[in-house]
Amino acid sequence: MKNGDLTIRRITEGGVIAALYVGLTFLSSLFGMSSGFIQFRISEILCILPVFTPAAIPGLAIGCALANLLTGALPFDVLFGSLATLLGAVGTYLLRKHKILALLPPIVSNTVIVPLVLLFVYFTDASYLLMCLSIGISEALSAGVGGYFVAQALRRLRVYKKDTEKG
Repeated sequence: MKNGDLTIRRITEGGVIAALYVGLTFLSSLFGMSSGFIQFRISEILCILPVFTPAAIPGLAIGCALANLLTGALPFDVLFGSLATLLGAVGTYLLRKHKILALLPPIVSNTVIVPLVLLFVYFTDASYLLMCLSIGISEALSAGVGGYFVAQALRRLRVYKKDTEKG
């Protein structure tokens, strides 16, 4: 594959991942679960994708920004929510050789940052620790458990020819 072909492939992969993130966030919003004190974004299952392709890093960040914009988030929420996703994606990519540890960065970044957004952007009156618990549980379920099963499916289906992970 030529370098130009690889660039086009990565841009395409990133765009598809961003679109999937937006679509899955909209699905969560149908049930009132995509934002607020209690969040369960189905789209967070995609946070494991940087294990398989670096194109997922911008794809997830752009997808999160677009999803937040399109669901009516305030500008600082769009900025810092997307930053949390970007940090999680970079962390997942850096830990891509470790199947379980790679699941942790999006959980940690969202558990710490999203409650701060709720406090300082939306002036939520709940306690920071309670919001960390709520967001942390939902992230552990979607990005952790859901991400684990997505990764297992991608490995079984051999969607990516070069799996860079080790046991």
